[in-house]
Amino acid sequence: MFEERMWYARRVMAGLALVMLPAAAGAQVFTVGKESNKPGVGPRRSPVFAGLSLSYAVPQQDFKQNVKQGFGLDGNVHYKLDRQGIFSLGGELGFLGYGRETKRVPLSSTIGGRITVDLTTSNNIFWMGLGPQITAPSGPIRPYVNGTAGFAVFWTESSVKGTFADEEFASTNNYDDAIFAWTGGAGILIPVGQSKQGAIDIGARWHGNGNTRYLKRGDIIDLPNNNVQLRVNEGETPMLVWRLGVKWGLF
Repeated sequence: MFEERMWYARRVMAGLALVMLPAAAGAQVFTVGKESNKPGVGPRRSPVFAGLSLSYAVPQQDFKQNVKQGFGLDGNVHYKLDRQGIFSLGGELGFLGYGRETKRVPLSSTIGGRITVDLTTSNNIFWMGLGPQITAPSGPIRPYVNGTAGFAVFWTESSVKGTFADEEFASTNNYDDAIFAWTGGAGILIPVGQSKQGAIDIGARWHGNGNTRYLKRGDIIDLPNNNVQLRVNEGETPMLVWRLGVKWGLF
């Protein structure tokens, strides 16, 4: 069941990227100056805007004792509640990886060491939330603040693949925990291009994750009887996430 949820979540993020990227070419979202008041031109004519960002997570408080950093991708879609787009309501989702290890192991105890495979264990976070955003409607630099309430899933999974194969042929979920999560963020939008059809998005976001049970790198111990021992960590998992991406309109 968990694997199905995460498979769906990954497909949602991939689909979001596929929908957003082509739209950037024709979207007139961040037009500034006198032309912004012309009919059909500028951000006031686009009720929906979206973004895609690379993210770098810095764990905080006790969480940083177990996890040093994380890397990921996040996306967002907002609907303007007023003509200028000062107030908007939207959703954000993202994926972060905070640990990964790979080692060569025999395919099975029966075959022995004649056939070996790559065993990769990854520690991941998927999160999603809904909330408001306030954005400066004009100018060469447009500050914004936002917040969301939603959930986060921490999970660790292991997979195997051959040396020259790109596709995994077996995987299992080692551990997972779903929690309530909230975010609060701020940043700036910098319109780019002659027509100001898009913008660079630079920002930071605080993830207020509550009490979480999770695994970090090295917390799965292989035992001689083909079983494993899990060293589960428990505590709050706040993070400061730095973001760099792009923003554009969909409609």
